[in-house]
Amino acid sequence: MSLGVVALFLAACGGGAAPTPSAPTASTPASKPAASGADSASAKPAASGAASAKPAASGSAVAAASFDGTLLIGAPMSLTGSLNNEGRLAKQGYDLWADVANSKGGINVGGKRYKVEIKYYDDQSKQDQAALLTEKLITQDKVQFLLGPYGTASTFAATAVAEKNKMLMVVGNGAANSIYDRGFKYTFGILSPGVKYMTGVEEAWLAQNPRPEKLAIMAANDAFSLEVAQGAKDGADKNKLPVVYNQSYPPDTKDLSSALNQVKASGADVLIGSGHLEDSLVLMKQVKSLGVNFKGIGLSVGPSTPEFYNALGKDADYVFSGVQWVPEQKSTGPILGSAQDYTDAFNKKFNEVPEYHSADGAAAGVALQLAIEKAGSLDMEKVRATLAALDQDTFYGRIKFDGRGFNVDKPMIEIQIQGKDKLIPVWPEKDAAGKIMWPAPTWDKR
Repeated sequence: MSLGVVALFLAACGGGAAPTPSAPTASTPASKPAASGADSASAKPAASGAASAKPAASGSAVAAASFDGTLLIGAPMSLTGSLNNEGRLAKQGYDLWADVANSKGGINVGGKRYKVEIKYYDDQSKQDQAALLTEKLITQDKVQFLLGPYGTASTFAATAVAEKNKMLMVVGNGAANSIYDRGFKYTFGILSPGVKYMTGVEEAWLAQNPRPEKLAIMAANDAFSLEVAQGAKDGADKNKLPVVYNQSYPPDTKDLSSALNQVKASGADVLIGSGHLEDSLVLMKQVKSLGVNFKGIGLSVGPSTPEFYNALGKDADYVFSGVQWVPEQKSTGPILGSAQDYTDAFNKKFNEVPEYHSADGAAAGVALQLAIEKAGSLDMEKVRATLAALDQDTFYGRIKFDGRGFNVDKPMIEIQIQGKDKLIPVWPEKDAAGKIMWPAPTWDKR
């Protein structure tokens, strides 16, 4: 199927209005699997990150009695379903921000200190559930602000509900332009657009010797993945890299052998796969099993997560990906300090090195906190206006929104896997922490 089929894009996104939810199923705490057959109106929220977690900074926690109140923030999140790994990472970012904010006295609103409490519901990686649960958080739980779910489809649906209710939602993990092209006033996304995800990977490849000659693009048929793929196609055309294969496949496809045989026949020597973690794992396993060799493979989502290398081992080496943030960057700012400060706090709390999905979440929390504190108020319109005018350096980089509410000028950083736990920033050259390993050896030489 061609990547340019607009009808499928609209079907995936649900057009400009909020999607119509199907009969809801239960939304359950993060510690329990989703129950089936129950009505989500009676569902229990997942454990609040700020309420259940220890502060990231030891010895600096403020006693509960010193807070002047609690700021209740809602977040539908993919805690089960096909995107649960990415959802877990995003939630970790929200939780760490809340911990650090509370350990430093909470959010300062005109001299009063408010404790952050986040109420989660499991949207089961389904956009209709994300919409339904956003409505529940607003109308029943009476949250004061919202943080976004994981993924373009759920974010597209949830932001439509938030807009209808004039409720501010700061998005940490929804990167498609389609989210921000609807003229909404209450949606703000802190991350780079999806069209940028793989263009830097292409630029890195084109700077190598031998230069790649033919590009193949394979994309899952969802709004985010199609947008990433279109950005890759446009970047290749701009740089005169011939695209010899450019097709999409249904989401959750488990057999890509037919498509890969076509790619092999096309003579492509570099491959871009646009999808999510599970798509990337299926693609990599079948690239190897079919013996399809490339100078370089770039994947939009997956390589930065621990699950990717755990599933593939050394077969993950040499793979490239574009990421929103890396621990090595020199960014610094209020609340979470520097990128290294954030990395240290995250490692202390979760005993793992953070990757960008978590940093996206934490940055969304930081942006919301800065807007509230600069506004000196919890009034929705005052906070919205302050967020729209925000221009702030942070641990994540600069946060500054365009007229659509998108942090469009934020650059991506390209990484390459060069061994277990070695996600090396390699492009752009000014941000590189190591040299590109190029070309990748053939499968029979590894």
